[in-house]
Amino acid sequence: MKYAVVTFGCRVNQAESLSIEDGLRAAGATGSRPEDADLVIVNTCSVTAGADQGARQAIRRIARANPTVKVVLTGCYATRQPDEVGGLPNVVRVVSNARKDALVDEIAGHVGLTTAERFGSGDGACGSTLAPGVGGRTALTLRVQTGCEERCSYCIIPSTRGASRSRPLAAVLGDVHRAVSAGYKELTITGVHLGSYGRDLGDGTSLTSLVRHLAAWRDDVLFRISSLEPMDCTDEIVGLVASSPRLAPHFHLPLQHGSDDLLRAMRRPYSASAYSHLVEHIRVRLPHASIGTDVIVGFPGETDAHFEAMRSVLECLPLTYLHVFPYSDRPGTDAASMRPKVDGIEIRERGRQVRSLGERMTRRFKESQIGRTLRALTVDDGQSAVTANYLKLRLDVRHSRNEWVDVRVESPDGAHAL
Repeated sequence: MKYAVVTFGCRVNQAESLSIEDGLRAAGATGSRPEDADLVIVNTCSVTAGADQGARQAIRRIARANPTVKVVLTGCYATRQPDEVGGLPNVVRVVSNARKDALVDEIAGHVGLTTAERFGSGDGACGSTLAPGVGGRTALTLRVQTGCEERCSYCIIPSTRGASRSRPLAAVLGDVHRAVSAGYKELTITGVHLGSYGRDLGDGTSLTSLVRHLAAWRDDVLFRISSLEPMDCTDEIVGLVASSPRLAPHFHLPLQHGSDDLLRAMRRPYSASAYSHLVEHIRVRLPHASIGTDVIVGFPGETDAHFEAMRSVLECLPLTYLHVFPYSDRPGTDAASMRPKVDGIEIRERGRQVRSLGERMTRRFKESQIGRTLRALTVDDGQSAVTANYLKLRLDVRHSRNEWVDVRVESPDGAHAL
């Protein structure tokens, strides 16, 4: 059987798709393009209305190109609206997030797969059949936690992912050992609410204790910490990143808004000032770190003054990139009933302005790196490489994929391999 996996949304979805691929390959399936596959797994996102729409469009496009394909849906959109997505073309099964880790076993008889005993625990663990380069991936994304118990007023994810659930520390470290043995040189550690890692285990495990283990790892591997809520990015974690070559100097810290009034309406547990102090502290400790953020434009009640407050905060912060999300109502969230709503045209214009600011930030950071010699991991066709501080550079000499190289940055997007 030929399969394809189409993934929308966050790094957690990416990690879970990798585990699904592991199970499919262990069952004897072979990877293919969606238009040629017998089975397509679509791992959906539902963080915005646009994410829902993107999944629907992809499913219809796949069915038009491949009329006999069997489509299985999972992820947050599939969990939130199973009847709606179940009626899309060629969909034969909808698997909720709660059952996602057992997806391959659940669908096997339905789609004609023969399941096989496979490496890993079946709970999102790293598998053995996916070496670096399979499916176009060089770095491995490893999920250590899922679920969220924060209640941001705009976010549907707690209802689609459930309560926070962490993988035991020993299991995570075992996965890291297996991934390194399989040839991975970079791993991204991710979770839905990564900062809550370990709290539910009751044995003293925390994200900090996990990061300590990674900081002391003996193999020549780089660990990238995925998105962290500002209140979870502690001085100790910053210090570990600053002191260990095993930890990438890369922080993704969602701000969401620069107005304290709107942060309170969003139920974000920090102020714009506290966020600014955190970013400035990181920049002092790690002058060349990549620091990115997420912001929402057009949240209900966002006035011109609120928007200007956000733009003012962003302009003063030493960030390196922005992810900009236009607000859209998520039925079932408190924000969906908040008034007044911001006009859609105004939301798009505010988004355009903030994205333009983000582009200037990125250009400024890239230009600040020109002349530096950095270590990077080759990706894609071997003529591109990604540095620890998250610069993707085109090399002047092609190398093998998944190889450490020292490079001298010569332009915002190019480097000389030394």
